[in-house]
Amino acid sequence: MASNPPKLKIEITSNERLKNLKDHFEAKFGESPLFYACAPGRVNLIGEHIDYCGYSVLPMAIEQNILAAVSVNNSGTIQLANTNPQYQDFKVSCSEDIVIDRENPKWYYYFLCGVKGIQEKFGIGRLAGMSCVVDGTIPPSSGLSSSSALVCCSGLLTMEANQKSLSKVDLAEICTKSERYIGTEGGGMDQSISFLAEKGTAKLIEFQPLRATDVQLPDGAVFVISNCCVEMNKAASSHYNIRVVECRIATKMLAKARGLDPSRLMKLSQVQTELKASLEEMLALVDEVLHPEPYSCEEICKVLGISTEQMCTELLSANTQHVTNFKLHQRAKHVYGEAERVMRFKSICDAGAAGSIALLGELMNQSHASCRDQYECSCPELDQLVDICLKSGAVGSRLTGAGWGGCAVSMVTSEKAASFLRAVRDAYYTPDPRRAAMEKQSLFVTKPAGGAAVLLEE
Repeated sequence: MASNPPKLKIEITSNERLKNLKDHFEAKFGESPLFYACAPGRVNLIGEHIDYCGYSVLPMAIEQNILAAVSVNNSGTIQLANTNPQYQDFKVSCSEDIVIDRENPKWYYYFLCGVKGIQEKFGIGRLAGMSCVVDGTIPPSSGLSSSSALVCCSGLLTMEANQKSLSKVDLAEICTKSERYIGTEGGGMDQSISFLAEKGTAKLIEFQPLRATDVQLPDGAVFVISNCCVEMNKAASSHYNIRVVECRIATKMLAKARGLDPSRLMKLSQVQTELKASLEEMLALVDEVLHPEPYSCEEICKVLGISTEQMCTELLSANTQHVTNFKLHQRAKHVYGEAERVMRFKSICDAGAAGSIALLGELMNQSHASCRDQYECSCPELDQLVDICLKSGAVGSRLTGAGWGGCAVSMVTSEKAASFLRAVRDAYYTPDPRRAAMEKQSLFVTKPAGGAAVLLEE
């Protein structure tokens, strides 16, 4: 695997989407693009809400992506436009500090996260002027990482426009940090798979240090994405960050109970490492130390020996200051259980034994149950959709992405794929006019795609 994002020569006329993007760019800016950049979305096959706890995840990039046409100039401004008319144009001066309004998560602020990340990495005082038109085929707020793909695409094209060079790993880490400007405390899975993906294989993504290992998915099975058509924007609500905070507090409570220094530890994986314990032992420890009833701020402060002010400044994030109850037992149970399922999923894929499809499907089903019951990041529509997918012939089905809306991913045997698509369409999409209108972009078979790249016209 090459260490830097590839630069690929492409023939625009043979690619209808690129040709349309070029035409749109020329009509908008009166010149041709200098280059293009693309970054894929992803589907997480298993390993939900555990990357920010330090645990490995198992995603694959999908064919749906963010694509941008770019020209570089001396205008002193960055001009942004989108092929989708519902997303407004935006312009910012190259000499001003880039300000990202996390209270107002517009599409162009995600783009500016990537720009700011590259600017800060290289200490660029005045960025190159750019004109950009963005085109996306990842359904927004669907759990397929449209926002992270936009940040990654922006980071890549900003690096290229300013004639800098970084490895895929460095870019993934920069884009992970810079997306936090919009207020989402993600763990890095989305950005990592967007850069490190390779066509034809899923990846086990490990953190600290960041690395990706090929995972060969079983022959005879396909993965189908189905969108429940409920949108959820991570940056526009506190659901996601509340879970991050609950895991952080659970980390410190478990550490304290075992005589470790809570102030040093921020992630549940760190407690396991310090204790040299297995995941099974960590699950037992959670049952022993944490009670299932929600914890109050007062109880947490008492156990950890900290003040309410310290809790607000050191443990809570900006949009979780209002939270008064924390479900620590349930969140930690999910994280350690899900981390174990990821490793079992990879082991089954590596072994390639008969019956592996059924075993993987069962792990996916267990994952959804844990997301629904322990992590409470599903929603009624997602649960209904997963149930329909299983009744329609899926071997396994689960929510994917942050949850509270968005997509399910289902594993289906190849010979049942066509009948599965028909059954899900008839049961979930056709009866509802709004869903029926969205069905074409909401129900599709996907396969592992390649990672982010710069595209140059031949």
